[in-house]
Amino acid sequence: MFKTLRRDIQAVFERDPAAKNLLEVLLCYPGLHALIMHRIAHVIYRRRLFTLARLISHFSRFITGIEIHPGARIGEGFFIDHGTGVVIGETTEIGNNVTLYQGVTLGGTGKEKGKRHPTIGDNVVVSAGAKILGSFEVGEDSKIGAGSVVLKPVPPNCTVVGVPGRIVRRDGMKVDSMDLRHDQMPDPVAEALAVLQEKIEALEKTIAENERS
Repeated sequence: MFKTLRRDIQAVFERDPAAKNLLEVLLCYPGLHALIMHRIAHVIYRRRLFTLARLISHFSRFITGIEIHPGARIGEGFFIDHGTGVVIGETTEIGNNVTLYQGVTLGGTGKEKGKRHPTIGDNVVVSAGAKILGSFEVGEDSKIGAGSVVLKPVPPNCTVVGVPGRIVRRDGMKVDSMDLRHDQMPDPVAEALAVLQEKIEALEKTIAENERS
């Protein structure tokens, strides 16, 4: 437990240049507070004291703005930067040295039982506001862009952006895609209006022919 705590504190200094000293980190980092309370709640949850574990989780959410279900499994060196609005579901599994920013959701997509939340590999970075929804794996060393919505598995060492999330880099190489070329993206509203206009013109032509006959 103490070894894990030391690694979690070390992760703050490694990934946040604003961290000045140990006292500041211990007193002023809600992500660390939420993680410490989660580790306590998780031990209690595994002993099947579910209500007590949920009460600790609920108290943690109240004071930190971060909601971590006590059933979630989190590795060492986990870092939540800022943290407000982070939600981590019950069957989520998080590897070592993972970083989440504010507003991230690691959630499910329905009411099914069993594994329904994502598995996050080692060294993954999930940027602000990103949503990873469903029971699939995000491979190690991957990065999820801010505001992305990821609904399917991500291979290792990839960068994902967009809604829905699409891979734009893999193993350091750009993936051929039009996703980031705004000038080439289709306009579904314009396409629907064009189809509607064609149907109106065809209908007007039919009416005019019927009136002449």
